[in-house]
Amino acid sequence: MLESIPADRRETARTALKAAFGTASVSSIKPVGGGASALIYRVEIGGRPCLLRLESFLRDEVRDPARAYLCMQAAAEAGIAPSVHYADAAAGVVVMDFIESRLLADYPGGPEALSRALGRLVARLQAIPAFPVVGDYPSIIGGMFDRLLRSRLFADGLLDPHREGFERIRAAYPWNDTALVSSHNDSHPGNIVSDGERLWLVDWETAYRNDPLADVAIMTTFIASTPDLQEVLIRSWLGRPSDGPLRARLLVMRQLVRLFYALANSFHVANARPGLRETDLAAPTPEAFRAALAEGRLTSNTLEAQRIASKVAFRTFTEGLATSAFADALATLRSG
Repeated sequence: MLESIPADRRETARTALKAAFGTASVSSIKPVGGGASALIYRVEIGGRPCLLRLESFLRDEVRDPARAYLCMQAAAEAGIAPSVHYADAAAGVVVMDFIESRLLADYPGGPEALSRALGRLVARLQAIPAFPVVGDYPSIIGGMFDRLLRSRLFADGLLDPHREGFERIRAAYPWNDTALVSSHNDSHPGNIVSDGERLWLVDWETAYRNDPLADVAIMTTFIASTPDLQEVLIRSWLGRPSDGPLRARLLVMRQLVRLFYALANSFHVANARPGLRETDLAAPTPEAFRAALAEGRLTSNTLEAQRIASKVAFRTFTEGLATSAFADALATLRSG
């Protein structure tokens, strides 16, 4: 029954399922799409569905399986992640409840209710005792930037405007080590699961202690993207309206998020195509990119989709740098 799993991971899968469910027999196992760094399967065992995740052992500035599993289990105990039945960070395997997902676009009550639910989700996540520290977010992104430049994926000078903009942000953003909270740090729509009634967070490989606005910035970049929906999310998260300094910090943090995703997607491309050299940053708009995915002209998590996604993120980052709103936000941060 485990033939669909690569031969070198079958024994790991068999051991995990036995530890989780004893002698119960597997009646079906099917691959589940969506994981860029893991093999994911829906397993029917003992008359119940579960999810089997086999990690690809990626390690870099922010990925460490031991820390990821620690954070995931804490989130599961808090009811934010699906219940975990078995986890072995050394073997890179976890067995958890399978959540029958619904489209976020169909969330009961529409976009406003979804934004409110996202705010509550962030509040519950940040109430978990603090996750381990990896480093401050700007320094992590700076390290990623340095490593990407060393890969020579992009032609010399092509990312100079992005580096200059990043350094302006790093100099202005008020980093406070004492205010860091438990954070998922990759809370884009692909890692937020709706069961039709509530939301769950999955895929904890980049979880660590971070700025309170990191997950809020990701969610308001990819989901609650209008000012009205952002305000709904913030009120649900904080229990109060936003103010000028908070909105300035969030706008700048969204720029850091865009850069993070540009770099992360570029790494996938650089690792898969070490001889590739990008000589331009021509990219579609985010709306056109999402349409290509929705219409099947691009497939999520393929190398080409990641290549285009990185350029889309670099484009939106530089466009954001040129706005008066960004200049005003930086001025607000500098003034304290």
